[in-house]
Amino acid sequence: MPGTLVFGRRRIGPEQLAARVARAAGGFKRLGIGAGDGVALLLRNDFAFFEAALAVGRRGGYSVPINWHFKAEEIGHILRDCGAKAVIAHADLLPAMGAPPPGVAVLVVETPDEIAAAYGIVPDACHVPAGATPWEAWLEAATPDTDPPQQIPASIIYTSGTTGRPKGVKRRPAPPGTDATLPIRRQVFGIEPGRVSLLTGPLYHSAPNFFGLYAVRDGGTLVLMPRFDALETLRLVETHKIAAMHLVPTMMVRMMRLPEAERRRFDLSSLRHVVHAAAPCPPEVKRAMIEWLGPIVHEYYGATETGPVVHCTSAEWLAHPGTVGKPLPEATVRIYGEDGKALGANQVGEVFVVLSNYPDFTYNNSPAARAAVARDGLVSVGDVGLLDEDGFLHLRDRKRDMVISGGVNIYPAEIESVLIGLAGVKDCAVFGVPDAEFGEALMAVIELLPGVQLGTAEVRAWLSERLAGYKVPKRIEFQHGLPREDSGKIFKRRLREPYWRAAGRNI
Repeated sequence: MPGTLVFGRRRIGPEQLAARVARAAGGFKRLGIGAGDGVALLLRNDFAFFEAALAVGRRGGYSVPINWHFKAEEIGHILRDCGAKAVIAHADLLPAMGAPPPGVAVLVVETPDEIAAAYGIVPDACHVPAGATPWEAWLEAATPDTDPPQQIPASIIYTSGTTGRPKGVKRRPAPPGTDATLPIRRQVFGIEPGRVSLLTGPLYHSAPNFFGLYAVRDGGTLVLMPRFDALETLRLVETHKIAAMHLVPTMMVRMMRLPEAERRRFDLSSLRHVVHAAAPCPPEVKRAMIEWLGPIVHEYYGATETGPVVHCTSAEWLAHPGTVGKPLPEATVRIYGEDGKALGANQVGEVFVVLSNYPDFTYNNSPAARAAVARDGLVSVGDVGLLDEDGFLHLRDRKRDMVISGGVNIYPAEIESVLIGLAGVKDCAVFGVPDAEFGEALMAVIELLPGVQLGTAEVRAWLSERLAGYKVPKRIEFQHGLPREDSGKIFKRRLREPYWRAAGRNI
């Protein structure tokens, strides 16, 4: 039996949620959706996300969350790549999707008041348009599925790559009767049956997706936020007696920026487990969070591909400041040098990891990309770090170009491939620079063709029409004669280094 969902003044209990999931599964069955099939979810945090994801999982299919910041071209790529048989979308997001691939069923969820208020969406955009199939009517007409539930596979999460195209991380189903995620749920995420948890991040990200879906599947109560707000988070903790929540460092920065009197006026004594990851956390922020909330602040490191592989408690972090954790019992973490040999303690190299009891993954339709990240049965996502003498992992840099801004992975290659198409651009480089709130901010340096005049407004307009807003660089500069390596490739590190040197950090 699933748990309870709470969103604003609305609540859906276990029996009602189970009944709606069974109906949705029956509707998916009628659409021909079964084991291994994909159903795309272009949804913000809402009840319908859980109903659809749990229902397609019951059929043995994959739910495929789509970042709702994406534009039509980005969304279309994912729908085609995952072979989606259906897409469920909030009404206000429908225009961004454009025409779906042929044969893909589209079901539209009315955008609820909580989301409309949080994002300033006009009422007319929240209604299901004429001619579309409303989720509620479709659900009401469906016959509940009575087939035995299948082994629920993990969601396919699309993560961008250095080629500029998002790649779907498709995890192989776990063997029947096994549950490799149980210790991760308990130790790392603090998910317990009957526990009240708070969903602070968007469900299209892998960590909030895991946290939210398992909190409900394990029979707990999950309180949804339409979008993160520091003060509202504290109010919800007090009101609902939240015991567990997942944060990213940007959220922690915003919470610590609240006046102390504001923070202290809320009763947070119900909290038992606050976990964070997804980006480097400034040590002073981490220490302040522990001093404020007590020794309940946990951290982990992993990736969409690998799952969480290291973890540390507050006490462990205080004893090893700056660490992201120690390998979990089933995890292996190795540091490799440039020569491909494993390094010893306190030697900096590329981080390779594996969680031996966690189902392996592939990049959907990209086996070569999967092979490229492997070594000796381990996987790297391009981070550079060291293991100290006690076996705790410390991150030092990133080997690849990925930028993490506010916990969101952004790959410059994707932005550069769009920017180079702007008339008058000879070449460009996009990279991350330090940002006090988001950890990193995007910066673009552009070299123009002789005689061309372009302004930052024109560049932003070009990118905004083609990419999600968070991929548009915050800073844009024009420069003549970009530095190049002997191969002719732009020497991006030379452009990036002065900013990070001034900030006194590398990531």
